[in-house]
Amino acid sequence: MLDDLKMIHERDAQDALGVAEKMYQQLDQEFALPESFRPGEIKNVVLAGMGGSALAASLAKIWPGLGVPFEVVRDYALPSYVGPDTLLIASSYSGNTEEALSALAEAEQKNAIIVTVASAGKLAEAANSKGYPLLTIPAGYKQRYTIWFQLKALVTIFEATGLVSGKMAELVAARDWLQQTASAWIPTVPTAQNLAKQIAQECVGKSVVIYGGPLMFPAAYKWKISFNENAKQVAWCNQYPEFNHNEFLGWTKQPVQKPYTVVELRSNLEHERVQKRFEVSERLLSGMRPAPIVVKPGGETLLQQLMWAIALGDFVSLYTALLNGINPSPVDLIEKFKIALDE
Repeated sequence: MLDDLKMIHERDAQDALGVAEKMYQQLDQEFALPESFRPGEIKNVVLAGMGGSALAASLAKIWPGLGVPFEVVRDYALPSYVGPDTLLIASSYSGNTEEALSALAEAEQKNAIIVTVASAGKLAEAANSKGYPLLTIPAGYKQRYTIWFQLKALVTIFEATGLVSGKMAELVAARDWLQQTASAWIPTVPTAQNLAKQIAQECVGKSVVIYGGPLMFPAAYKWKISFNENAKQVAWCNQYPEFNHNEFLGWTKQPVQKPYTVVELRSNLEHERVQKRFEVSERLLSGMRPAPIVVKPGGETLLQQLMWAIALGDFVSLYTALLNGINPSPVDLIEKFKIALDE
């Protein structure tokens, strides 16, 4: 079915698969902070954002990683420690996310160092009127398809403030590698040679549970979001080693019938004990849960493996949406919710 290009074209009316294929092009986008932006010592970093706007921040905690504490806040309020030596990044693709705007207002009261990331909206207006640096993400995308724009914007901020060095070159150098990687999963590659289509066939009609170690957890979280928004399917994610301290037992009894697909992102870069936990857990849970689909990310570096795993998850969720008989692009209920919230 997934080799029927006519069906794909009809159901994927807004060409979400084409967007996924071309996401490598986001790494061509140039961002810059004004030369006048010269903050003092930064002791911690907080990014305030929701949904897709926080995705890249979760990734950035793993790669490139910072030498100071870095927290992602998905809330209206900021941590109590935020102050004049905090770099506060207010991030909202639409520019109208109320949680991010609330956090920005609190950051102003706390005299934090403020940088904004948005495509337009109230956040961009606030940045322009109050003189905050604004890194503008190109408009016209679904928020969940902007992760590489967002990551490049963050690396721009981190390098400009001296929090990392040399990481932009690594990110830009990964562009062609990401392009080649994604080409293995496009619609014209038949199911027999297409890992994304093969995994999608195992996910239809089931709740998908994705596990990763600490290094791959941002990719596992992106899979969850992609299944929720693209396939309109309930999905969960968790990470090892925490899994073995609670959720591990949850698989042993109820529900007896387990309508799940389990996907494990197993990187050879994880701590050796984490890798062993995956193997031991699979053996001890054999017959108690569905056998996991073991995905071993391609690439030699941490950045490459994260890119590989995230790109694969995008394609898997999109193909699952098509198998569900739906257009993956619209998220109408989220828009209805936002309207109802203001009534």
